[in-house]
Amino acid sequence: MFEIGEKVVCVDDAFPHGVADFHSALPFEGLIYTVRDITPGQNWDKTETCAVHLKEITGKINKRGIEHGFSSHRFRPLEEDEILEAVAVEQEEPEPATF
Repeated sequence: MFEIGEKVVCVDDAFPHGVADFHSALPFEGLIYTVRDITPGQNWDKTETCAVHLKEITGKINKRGIEHGFSSHRFRPLEEDEILEAVAVEQEEPEPATF
């Protein structure tokens, strides 16, 4: 399982119709995200899972006061070379705009 603060990559962005109503945005396959919380969850087919909450995307709060998350099977941990690449991209300075 994941740890809070861990970088993960989305491996499944094929969400059922209506899921977008429960989140500010949806993760995209191949993009990197940061785990900010992990809670017990439930898939659309009512099977139990772990819900992953992402730093980059917030979920709406349900009637029980619980934030909607994403099923953990939609993500995998980054491999070491991917982590190094992600850090390098974060540290790059943006090129000056030309007009």
